Amino acid sequence: MRLMTSAVSRLSRRQLLGGLAATGAAVTLASASVASGAVSSDTGHKGPKGGAEPARKGDAGAIRVELPAPTGPYPVGMVELHLVDQGRKERWGPGDRELMVSVWYPARRETDGARVPYMRPGAAEAFGAGAAQILKIDRGAIDWGGFTTHARAGAGVAGGLGRRPVVLYSPGMYNERTLDTSAVVELAGQGYVVVTVDPTYEAHAVEFPDGRVAEASSEIGKIEPIAERNKAVLDVRVADVRFVLDRLEVLARGGNPDAGRRQLPSGLGAALDMGRVGMFGHSLGGMTTAEAMRLDRRIRAGANLDGPLGYDWTDPDLLLPVAHSGLDRPFLLMGAWLDTTSGRLPHTHEHSPSWRALWQNSTGWKRDLWTQAAEHNSFTDYETVLPALAERLTLPEGLRKQMIGTVDPARFAASRRAYLTAFFDRHLRGLHRPLLDGPTPRHPDVRFIG
Repeated sequence: MRLMTSAVSRLSRRQLLGGLAATGAAVTLASASVASGAVSSDTGHKGPKGGAEPARKGDAGAIRVELPAPTGPYPVGMVELHLVDQGRKERWGPGDRELMVSVWYPARRETDGARVPYMRPGAAEAFGAGAAQILKIDRGAIDWGGFTTHARAGAGVAGGLGRRPVVLYSPGMYNERTLDTSAVVELAGQGYVVVTVDPTYEAHAVEFPDGRVAEASSEIGKIEPIAERNKAVLDVRVADVRFVLDRLEVLARGGNPDAGRRQLPSGLGAALDMGRVGMFGHSLGGMTTAEAMRLDRRIRAGANLDGPLGYDWTDPDLLLPVAHSGLDRPFLLMGAWLDTTSGRLPHTHEHSPSWRALWQNSTGWKRDLWTQAAEHNSFTDYETVLPALAERLTLPEGLRKQMIGTVDPARFAASRRAYLTAFFDRHLRGLHRPLLDGPTPRHPDVRFIG
């Protein structure tokens, strides 16, 4: 693997582990102001809190985090696909547009095989190098590739289930497709086929089967104003989603869309029901979900996790087309806080111009859920990862609160997974879920808006 260039290093310090760039919010793991005082590089165990030990050390002493296990009835398998769009030139790099996607699915009960790594080794190395600078720790202190995902690589597809609903996931700006593995594995364990899509040359690092690592392009950050940058990135993302849907249809018909024609688990294509497709995304991924739904009716239901619906979130005249047109299919909004020139406001359709426009213009089923104690990255695996790292490391002062707020991490991670599952159960499987009908004491952090 080649080392990061200086341009990418600068990008990493500014935007790594982000997902906030599209919202205009000020704080990410890369951009948070680090309080005075060095962050301890001591990775010795500080003692479990609440009787749990969410972080553990690998053989070489590097910290690994165990993500929440799925609660559904099925084990989970995963296989990667390398997709090449020969009809589209790469905007941010050379050649045709290349994508890496992961397909997560319900697996056979006798599943064995290696655990799926959180990231491929080359991607984890590049990601970890940037994170070490931000956290002020030794470069190898955290094993980003070794997090426990509760899925088995290439496991056999569960039999007797017929075709299953398909759900796509798109991460926040500059983020990898792994960033909501917790929710993805939960959905797969509940019987969904979930497809996570990497934004090549935008994500910090995307590793291909031959070992190449496509790092973030410095060209993206040069686009000004911010509205033009967001539009450029979003246009590429939406085209990616539509291409991935095309290739999944090939898979569902019995073909092999992988560029290298690598062997796929038997029965994988027959498990895809391309007539029942949903999508969700965080931040820019939520924007991608909404715009892809507007342009592609194959997506029957979508969820936006704290993503704005404007090219410039402070300017109501620069809304996405979908905010003006609305949607006639089910759409779920889940938000935290919106930073504006006049202060912080709840990120709900009552306060956000772009969410309000979508809400008023949509004729389909909709819900708006708000969590006061959450922050932007509470809607990602960081809700689990940061508290786990805090068990072993001294994090920069204020970083945890700025990233994930003060909401109870385990409780909110469970709530987020529960509401996403209930949403897709209702709209892709036709199952009534009372969870979506109103507040419940089981999920006290989540408020229904409007």
